[in-house]
Amino acid sequence: MNQPDGRDLLVAALLSVRTDEDCDALLEDLLTPREVRSLAQRMAVAAALLRGATYEQAKAETGASSATISRVRRSLYYGRGGYRRAIGERGGG
Repeated sequence: MNQPDGRDLLVAALLSVRTDEDCDALLEDLLTPREVRSLAQRMAVAAALLRGATYEQAKAETGASSATISRVRRSLYYGRGGYRRAIGERGGG
C-alpha cells in the first residue's frame, strides 16, 4: 500500500520497533516533546476509561482536559479499536 503522504513508511517504522528503547528513540525522533506528552496522556486517559473511570476520575488521574477525554472516549466507542488493542497488549487495561 504505497501512499504518497508517507503513511506506509510510518506504519512500517512502527511495526519494525521491537524494544521499549527503540520505540522511545523513534518517538523522540518523530515527535516534539509536547507531542509525545500529548499522545502519552491520551493513552493514559484510554486506560483509565477502559478500567471504568468516570470523566472526573480520568481528569484527576491524568490531568487531561474534558475535550481530550471526550475525544479519547469517542475513539474508544466509535474508532477502529487501536486503543483497546494497544492497551490490551501492554496489559494496561
